[in-house]
Amino acid sequence: MYTIYIRTLKRVDHSVFCVEKEQKIYWEPQFKRQMPYSSGQQIKRSLITSLTSILNEIPSPTTFVSKVTMKGKALEFDGEGEVFATCNPLYTDQLFGGWMKAETGKPVYKRRSPLSISAMRPLHPFLGGIEKENLSFDRKDRPNNEVIVKIKEGKNLRELSSEEITNFLENREKQTSLTSKFIQEKERASGLFVQDIALDLRRLFCVLLNKLEPEITNETETKLREAGWEETQTVFGTCLVAPKDVREKLIPALAHAIINWSITSNQSRTFSLMETLAVSVSGNANKIAGSIRAKLKEEEENKAEPIIEEEMAGVDTFVTLSAGGYIRTKKESVDALDKAEQALINKMIAFNYENQLN
Repeated sequence: MYTIYIRTLKRVDHSVFCVEKEQKIYWEPQFKRQMPYSSGQQIKRSLITSLTSILNEIPSPTTFVSKVTMKGKALEFDGEGEVFATCNPLYTDQLFGGWMKAETGKPVYKRRSPLSISAMRPLHPFLGGIEKENLSFDRKDRPNNEVIVKIKEGKNLRELSSEEITNFLENREKQTSLTSKFIQEKERASGLFVQDIALDLRRLFCVLLNKLEPEITNETETKLREAGWEETQTVFGTCLVAPKDVREKLIPALAHAIINWSITSNQSRTFSLMETLAVSVSGNANKIAGSIRAKLKEEEENKAEPIIEEEMAGVDTFVTLSAGGYIRTKKESVDALDKAEQALINKMIAFNYENQLN
């Protein structure tokens, strides 16, 4: 077994996954519904953030390139250039997160992450969805508010004076409040959500030395060898593999991050614990898909029942105490996530990183 599959079931309660452009939504074609989701990129960032926090490490620096041009005697912004990472696996977030560096006029360096991460989406279209709410930002009870009213005059905006604002309020045709704002139809996500990770053990602690498709520079290769990374052969070619003491330090932290990651970018007024209800671990992708699933109810139309397969050959399933409130289960336990974490650690430690072809 060289790939570990992890399926996580979470409960989301009236929350939002993305704060920049509101809730992310996709169209489910079979049941013809709009479904909320958290992108794989957001999950990956949450996982890596959890990982570096556990290790108490500062993440690797990122280089941002911008362009300027001379106009007259002053420099003006002329667009964004490349963004690239350090491409150095001595940084933990780079080792597990992968990288790509495409700098103009220089070789391209890229490394595929050993973690393949899916979006978090509803377990079934009938078990998760979106609702809308109207919000208000009301400060009418405060006597020290500052009110600014602007009027368009030609191409410019002018602020009304206090006398003009008073005249406007006294002669308005309908009630108007200048100390409250109404925000309509904000979308929120609720329900049971599932998320999958595929962990490729062959790539986990290995960096390829392929000169045709380079992952690292010659300088980085020298630094890795000096740090104790050893050359070995894999199905992908000649690699440098991280030393055993590095692996023993990083494996428990990675396992903890995979089991305990959480989305912290949801808005403060829509915070949800997004508690984990169950985790399944397996080397078989098809089996793990059936370990946490949903089934349509025969006696009730447009309804589905969540199912956790507690005893399934080839799959280790761990059920938390919270799951009992939403799913019929018999094996929930107080230390379910600790056991799931240990199961991941055991599987990662058991893999023979130095002799993958034997």
